[in-house]
Amino acid sequence: MSDTQVTFLTQEAYDRLATELEHLSTTGREEIAKRIEAAREEGDLKENGGYHAAKDEQGKQEARIRTLQHLLKNATVGEAPESTGVVEPGTVVTALVAGGEEVFLLGSREIAAGSDLDVYSEASPLGAAILGLTEGEKSSYTAPNGREIAVEIVKVETYDGR
Repeated sequence: MSDTQVTFLTQEAYDRLATELEHLSTTGREEIAKRIEAAREEGDLKENGGYHAAKDEQGKQEARIRTLQHLLKNATVGEAPESTGVVEPGTVVTALVAGGEEVFLLGSREIAAGSDLDVYSEASPLGAAILGLTEGEKSSYTAPNGREIAVEIVKVETYDGR
C-alpha cells in the first residue's frame, strides 16, 4: 500500500491546475528572479525589505509548484463518481454535524473552484469519519479541540460542478 493519496479532479480542474503550474514554472519564476535581482542591486541585503519580500514570495511560489506537481501526478481525472448513496471522494454530502445540517463536497478544494460549496478532504477528521458511510449511518470524529463530534449522513449526491 502506498501513502500517496489519489485526488479526484474534473477535467476542467485538471486543465486549470496544469495551466497554473505551467505559468508558475516558466513566467512566474522569471518574474520573481527579476524582482530578486532588482532588489539585490539596491544594496545591503540585511535591511532590504524588497529583497526579503521577493525571496518569501519565491518560497511560496516554489511550494505551490511542488503542491501542483504532486496533485496532478496523483490525480484521477474524470467525471464525478455517480452517487450510489455511499460517501466517497467527489460526492456532495448532506450531513447533520453536531446537530446542524451541512452540505459539502468531499474531496479536493481544487475541484470546487468557483463553487459556493464547502469542501472537506477525505483525509480530514470529518472526511475520514464519514468515508464509506451510506445515507442514514452515523459516526463521530475528534475535533482539533478534543471534542467528540457526532455526524449523521442525510444524503449523498453526485457532484455536478455547481
